[in-house]
Amino acid sequence: MEAIFSDSSWLKRIALQFITEREFEKIERTSVKLEYKKGEVILKQGNQPTHVAYLQQGVVKFSYQNENSKRIILSIVAAPKILGGANLFYKDNNLFSIVAVEDCSVILMDSKVLLELLSNNGKLAVALYQIAAEMFKKSILNFVSVASKQKEGRIADTILYLSEDVYRTSDFPLSLTRKELAEFACCSPENVIMTLSKWQAEQTIDLSGKQLRICDLDKLKQISKIG
Repeated sequence: MEAIFSDSSWLKRIALQFITEREFEKIERTSVKLEYKKGEVILKQGNQPTHVAYLQQGVVKFSYQNENSKRIILSIVAAPKILGGANLFYKDNNLFSIVAVEDCSVILMDSKVLLELLSNNGKLAVALYQIAAEMFKKSILNFVSVASKQKEGRIADTILYLSEDVYRTSDFPLSLTRKELAEFACCSPENVIMTLSKWQAEQTIDLSGKQLRICDLDKLKQISKIG
């Protein structure tokens, strides 16, 4: 049987710095690898948490729906990442949904097995906590942007975030719909469409189909700065 985690797996390499191969095998025996298509829900808000997801390949969004059915995107992350780690300690239900933005390869790890292992291996627990904290720091900074900037500043921050933190290039596939961009920037889809069209005309960006290229990075950063 093919191993769920390859020897070059990011998570396995981190874990084996602190635990033995035998201990890691316990995680692997109780894990399952699944493929998700764009738009499919990996972890659903409100459901009882049973697994922690390891994003092996692809891009996902952290989506929250309030009591008025309004959706906001808390964060967008690319593989490799540990998803749903907060559910190890928050037992009632999933705080948010995790949804595939692109086709994804995900390994679901049993929460009980993982929590038991972390309870007996403090150094691994600290390492994984630090990784999760760094990821959620980006979400906090996004909400600072939402609270303090006008719509163009927020949309600029969204494009810069996708470029610098998700795709790590100035020329990337725009897998998010205009509605999803609006949910991340906390504005209307119409605002996103008009702003992107304006920047295209000004040659700040080039948007061809599903591909976006930042043509004038300094200008986009200036828009972000002045908010």
